[in-house]
Amino acid sequence: MSEQKPMPRGRTFLAGKIISNYGQSTIDCTVRRISDTGAVIEVESVLGIPQHFHLMIPGEGDPQPCKRSWQSEKQIGLVFETAADVKAEAAQAGPEEAKGADQIMRGQMLALRAALDVVDVGVLLLDANLKSQFINRAFRRMWALPDAVADRNPAFVALMYHGRDTRAYEIAPAEIDAYVANRVRLVREGDTTPLDLRRTNGDVVRMQCANLPNGGRMISYTYVTDIVRHMDELEVLRGALDNLSEGVVLLDSDLNAQFVNRKMQQYWSVTDEQAARRPSYASLLANSSLAPDRGLTPEELDAFRAGRVAAVRAGNEPLRDLQSTDGRHIRARCSVLKNGGRMITYCDVTDLVDNARQMEELATIDSMTGLYNRRHFMALAAAEWSRFQRYYRPISVLMIDVDHFKSVNDRYGHAIGDDALIAVANACLEGKRSSDIVGRLGGEEFAMLLPETDLYQARIVADRICKAVAASTLRADEVHFRVTASIGFAAATVSMPGFEALLKAADQALYQAKDQGRNRVVGWSPPPAAKLAAE
Repeated sequence: MSEQKPMPRGRTFLAGKIISNYGQSTIDCTVRRISDTGAVIEVESVLGIPQHFHLMIPGEGDPQPCKRSWQSEKQIGLVFETAADVKAEAAQAGPEEAKGADQIMRGQMLALRAALDVVDVGVLLLDANLKSQFINRAFRRMWALPDAVADRNPAFVALMYHGRDTRAYEIAPAEIDAYVANRVRLVREGDTTPLDLRRTNGDVVRMQCANLPNGGRMISYTYVTDIVRHMDELEVLRGALDNLSEGVVLLDSDLNAQFVNRKMQQYWSVTDEQAARRPSYASLLANSSLAPDRGLTPEELDAFRAGRVAAVRAGNEPLRDLQSTDGRHIRARCSVLKNGGRMITYCDVTDLVDNARQMEELATIDSMTGLYNRRHFMALAAAEWSRFQRYYRPISVLMIDVDHFKSVNDRYGHAIGDDALIAVANACLEGKRSSDIVGRLGGEEFAMLLPETDLYQARIVADRICKAVAASTLRADEVHFRVTASIGFAAATVSMPGFEALLKAADQALYQAKDQGRNRVVGWSPPPAAKLAAE
């Protein structure tokens, strides 16, 4: 829950809401005067407003518990209460008036409802009869549910039919009733299996049902459009690989088959059911018709297969020509994947994979240093920035510049200058963590993106890289020399409009590092907030 903000003091004509009845009732009001201890509010009518309620001013923190002290035809004077005030009042009241515990619970309930109302995840609370008890704002926006309908506590089945009537589901009209009935059944049974719902507007929403102790259900709805689209793209890729005229097999890090395309299933005489069981590479070799027909003894054949498995596991399998028992000649190649797995290609798939890899490297990799080039680095940074904007997780960036690089080129030549850039790139790669992203932005300028990293942690990484660069030794003819680097770093803030602003902040810190003598790290500090003219 967010930290309680103080109520605004000295301001008038603020829009507010009176919240009562466990958040079920809200009344709009205007705050005319407000102080540390109370306020004067104006409403259309004071009828129906209870003695105790909560006052909420949007953008000013959680709802504030209040007690009515006086009222006129359209104005109410109220006093702000604390939890201690509520407990003290309950202790002094008679049994018929002992409602202090209720007030405390109401405050907690209202605070919880307020928190659920600001999250991006749609939340629906149902009782044991599957009647809605609470529908947060995200759910209402997600399913275009009017407040007038939501506030009547509709049943879950009614909400499902609302989705049908608004044509929200990407389902054929003839199948919609069966779909609604099945959804209601799953919720009633308390099935907690996540379910992805495709909407007619192209969005995909993941529904998750949780069973509550009182017999009710809490259902959450989260947008997973990007994830599902990525899965759809992978499925398209699998389909494309399945229709290649050459064989392709993908292995995980334990050398179990994750995917075997149609051509490879034919080579290895593997059925769809056998491939779905993810057999080991060793078992596929043992049953393969691609076993060499070279007059080998069973022991020699076992040794050959063991050597093949060892070569694939090591990831250094060269091009190999195989001859199957029916006389076919197969050229195989093993490639190491970034996830630790292996891709084995057969026939002319080798040429296709090599060409694709070269094209990818040209598009994403700086040929000299082996780091990501500027375009690909910025693309990866944009994805991380989107996650920062959605989840507000810390993210930092380092800007790294080789000190006096022009002097190195002028004195030792461009070849030694290239060696200096490679030394800095290696220091970045050795100093980075597995989640960090390193790129060469151009010339002697490098950048490192640090997800899940605040300013303090970014300084640790920057110091480590700065020291590693300074410790590297270069050689020009018989002369040994060192290069250094200046590093500026910055952490993202919610006020930044985009990743370019974060990069610019780190760049400003980099120039400070150079101005302060180079071979050092400097962190960026946001400028102080401007004071208001009158407060």
